[in-house]
Amino acid sequence: MTLRVAVATLGCKVNQFESAAFVTGFREQGCEIAPATGPADIFVINTCAVTGRAGQQSRQLIRKIARENPHARLVITGCYAQISAAALSDLAPASSLTVIGNSGKHLVVQTALAASPPQLLAADIASACEISPLPVRRFSGRTRACLRIQDGCNNFCSYCIVPYARGRSRSLPVAAVLEQARIFAEEGCLELIVTGINVGKYGLDLSEGEDIYSLLGRLCHEFPAVRIRLSSIEPTEVNDHLLRLLTGCRNFMPHLHIPLQSGDSGVLARMNRRYTAETFAEAVGRIHAAAPHAAIGCDILTGFPGEDERAAANSFRLLAALPISYLHVFPYSIRPGTAAANFPDQVPAPVKEERAARLHDLDQTQRAAFYQRHIGTEQRVLIERQDKKTGLLKGFSENYIPVQCNGPVSLVKTVAAVRLVSLRNSAVTAILAQ
Repeated sequence: MTLRVAVATLGCKVNQFESAAFVTGFREQGCEIAPATGPADIFVINTCAVTGRAGQQSRQLIRKIARENPHARLVITGCYAQISAAALSDLAPASSLTVIGNSGKHLVVQTALAASPPQLLAADIASACEISPLPVRRFSGRTRACLRIQDGCNNFCSYCIVPYARGRSRSLPVAAVLEQARIFAEEGCLELIVTGINVGKYGLDLSEGEDIYSLLGRLCHEFPAVRIRLSSIEPTEVNDHLLRLLTGCRNFMPHLHIPLQSGDSGVLARMNRRYTAETFAEAVGRIHAAAPHAAIGCDILTGFPGEDERAAANSFRLLAALPISYLHVFPYSIRPGTAAANFPDQVPAPVKEERAARLHDLDQTQRAAFYQRHIGTEQRVLIERQDKKTGLLKGFSENYIPVQCNGPVSLVKTVAAVRLVSLRNSAVTAILAQ
């Protein structure tokens, strides 16, 4: 009998890549891949714990799948499994539960299919020295794929659980990166999102003489027909090498995502972020001067312990004054096990919500301004799908503007030249270029 396997994924692009590797492995073993909602004989749940809410969503999903599939085998992996392995027995019957930590993700397929009893394979992630080998054959049939090149983080920001869940920075050897990129290109992927947990630290743990900048250059050179997009970069990692990629490589996408977290230097110091607000502003200014058309996004964490009204206003003023294209806004939530969980002056929830609401409004304003600035311009858009309700083609420009336009369905999974003609209710409409 053919086993049906469902893979459910929460969280980041690295988790998405890893789940795609699980699917590849199960298919190679002759399994049938079921939807994440099942029904299935085996469920793999790739969890997240980056915020308190993410941990709660992971618990809820495990309970739901266990309740609706009482005879299925459950394999729980990911960040929540790594930091809360002991608590998982309360969410599902122990007789059906296998827990695999992040350093053992390459064992997920063989463990799930083995006849052995349920296991707990959550080793000390701090001792992991190598990245788990997880080759992917196909990325959910998409035209864009995540290319994981790095795992782990050495920063230990005071609010962040990730170093405890993912371990220290570990890089995929260059040959393996290029081989995975080649597979994606052969499968028809037109865009690769180069991703990791702290991707800017790529290569520093290897002896190959490569870093993130030289690797991006090689990807651009060796795969000229594929768009290369970088998932994120720290403010301190914006340098001349990156700007040369931005201005000199036609297939390196003009879109950089830079985590800020706070626009107040005092708060940044308490966060253990290794830069100031001025450093961030300088990085954004250099990018905008080199490539005015580039999208610049950032993460902002509001309501950190000790963030008073002055500090919150500093963040708002900094972001409003800079050519930021969009914001990802996160209210601070306590993560047990991090330094900030024990900090005094925790900000009340209503105050955090009010500050987050102001930043969400600013996000909408800056998105609209960025989109409006490009109305009338010609853009190359990767058409990813046709909306079933409207019939419109949808995709993203090189500088990450979401675009919709009329056109034949044959343009799906191609890059089309379009002219942006209008902005309405956050939707950018285009026409095919003549």
